[in-house]
Amino acid sequence: MVELTFLTRVDCHLCAAALQAVTEVAAGRDVIVTEIDIDSDDDLAARYGWDVPVVLLNGRQHSFHRVDKDRLSKTLDALGA
Repeated sequence: MVELTFLTRVDCHLCAAALQAVTEVAAGRDVIVTEIDIDSDDDLAARYGWDVPVVLLNGRQHSFHRVDKDRLSKTLDALGA
């Protein structure tokens, strides 16, 4: 199982497109997707600022700003999801 954390914020147009890509790629895989609004966490807001959306796989940063579906899919394959 892979834990995918999607860091976002309200009214982020890049976040909406990236979440759609994440949802499509994660469908049917052994992936738990958790969405977190970085503005609800001071540490996350300080760390990522305007570099959202961010995709973390098992706690490690995979991508930010845009999600490349092919790259995410290949990484999930490599992680066994």
